[in-house]
Amino acid sequence: MLHQYFVTAIGTDSGKTFVSAILTEALQATYWKPIQSGLPRDTEKVQSLVSKNLSFLPEKYLLTQPLSPHAAAAIDGVQIAINAVEIPTNTGNLIVEGAGGVLVPLNQQHFVIDLAAKLQLPVIVVANLYLGSINHTLLTIKELQRREEQGLIKIKGLVFNGNINSASEEIILHHSPYPCLFRVNQEDAINFDTVKQYAEVVRKVLNQ
Repeated sequence: MLHQYFVTAIGTDSGKTFVSAILTEALQATYWKPIQSGLPRDTEKVQSLVSKNLSFLPEKYLLTQPLSPHAAAAIDGVQIAINAVEIPTNTGNLIVEGAGGVLVPLNQQHFVIDLAAKLQLPVIVVANLYLGSINHTLLTIKELQRREEQGLIKIKGLVFNGNINSASEEIILHHSPYPCLFRVNQEDAINFDTVKQYAEVVRKVLNQ
């Protein structure tokens, strides 16, 4: 069974890279961050967290400033074109990490979620748990649901990131048509061993 997913989130610093590393390790997948704004590169972070034998695709757009891609691209004199982003053939299992949240602009017309639609990859949404995250998560879900109803994208499910908050998780799932795939805790240290422990559980979940 081929597993290829686009990892997005309810906002910046939601834990996309950590979750992407877990998915990459669990599926022994190729990792790809097609649009990177600023340094350090998320590709380098994931490389440090997963098995050394795994493959990585180079960024299509490597921007110098840690800003929204449309703003970073303008500074660098680059125009981001989502039609220029193509998955190489025979890639196998693949984890594609987006930039920021679903409605982060890539240019004057397109958002991050449009890249997932263009690549035709099922979407995994990382929702970190903080005061206000219910609102941000449900707004994200509503936008994804609207696009799914239009036949533009497919949603695989949610990943909750942070210490368990039953009240928040329950109300989000009550209003969400998408399941929680797995949870990650607020870890004191994120390293290969941490990723490996989660990956063993996630591998079973995704292969059910």
